[in-house]
Amino acid sequence: MTLKPVKLTNFKRPLIIAHRGYRAKYPENTLASFSAALDIGVKMIELDVMLTRDRKKVVIHDATLECTTDGHGQVNSYTLQELKELDAGSWFHPRFAGERLPALDEVLDLVSDHALLNIEIKSNAYEAHQPPDAIEKQVVELVRRKNVLTSVLISSFEWKIVENVALMEDAPAIALISKYPAEGDNVKLCIRLKAFSWHPNCSELKYDQVKIMREEGIKVFPYNVDSPGEYQRMIQMDVDGIITSDPPLLSDLAQA
Repeated sequence: MTLKPVKLTNFKRPLIIAHRGYRAKYPENTLASFSAALDIGVKMIELDVMLTRDRKKVVIHDATLECTTDGHGQVNSYTLQELKELDAGSWFHPRFAGERLPALDEVLDLVSDHALLNIEIKSNAYEAHQPPDAIEKQVVELVRRKNVLTSVLISSFEWKIVENVALMEDAPAIALISKYPAEGDNVKLCIRLKAFSWHPNCSELKYDQVKIMREEGIKVFPYNVDSPGEYQRMIQMDVDGIITSDPPLLSDLAQA
């Protein structure tokens, strides 16, 4: 059976987005976590990416290794091959011993044609001098090569990363992430960059902010929505999607 291409333009609201995969039950940002999210029918997966010492794209959230691997020190102090030798599963549960940090291309191969993908480029990977292999350039090049431009969303807290992607020819959709939605000039920035969506911290989000973004045609996907109460509050604000660590919990609420 040939799968129909998955596109950002035809998702059903509210879109349930798996934060670092099925993070509530699996070690985050691993192939096990992403596979589990696909198995339960998630329509979009979110992940984090940064560069290794040898300028490869590795999927991990923190700038350091201690939280989610048995390694120590900065991620960018190691080559991709060295990072591949680390255990990225035992910290979560012994049954995930031997789980590895994936390269971004591995995740694209896994997810393509099955779900949308939200690639968050970490702020600490930004390079102001913009070398030819800057992370945002590498990510967009990979997305083009894999022919998934219409199903990938590139996001970041660092607005300059988002801007750099927006200025590229034939660029993927972009999103700005905000820790403190009430601060700064998020609306004007999203409009100027022609963002597809805005990803605010759910605990700080207000209805009037959602309303303004929606009026400008910008979708709103709040993150850290991990309880029924938070979900209901977001739905009452008429958001377009939910970024959650426990997709089945909220999927059941969405279908109720």
